Amino acid sequence: MTQPPPPPGYPPQQPVGQAPSNYLVWSILATLFCFPITGIVAIVKAASVNGLWAQGLHAQAQAAAASARKWVIWSVVIWAIWVVILIIISVAGGLNVETSSMASLSALL
Repeated sequence: MTQPPPPPGYPPQQPVGQAPSNYLVWSILATLFCFPITGIVAIVKAASVNGLWAQGLHAQAQAAAASARKWVIWSVVIWAIWVVILIIISVAGGLNVETSSMASLSALL
């Protein structure tokens, strides 16, 4: 029981599997909570995955899903770096306040 060959002029049909994850939820969360610029790019890529899959463009759909994932990761990485920089600035600013208050306290004594 084999399938007959497709009619002439039609490309051979590929077996349809499950569509790749589109990372749309992660893209929206990355846009809201991490870094909006790269998050918006991730949303655009993620939104195209299902449409490409439905058109039968499986390779492009998988590439769009991989690209959306990459942009989500970049959003989180940029946010993490930003948080570390803010912590460093806060700690450095706190040290300057303590140092200046200690200097003024010693001047009073």
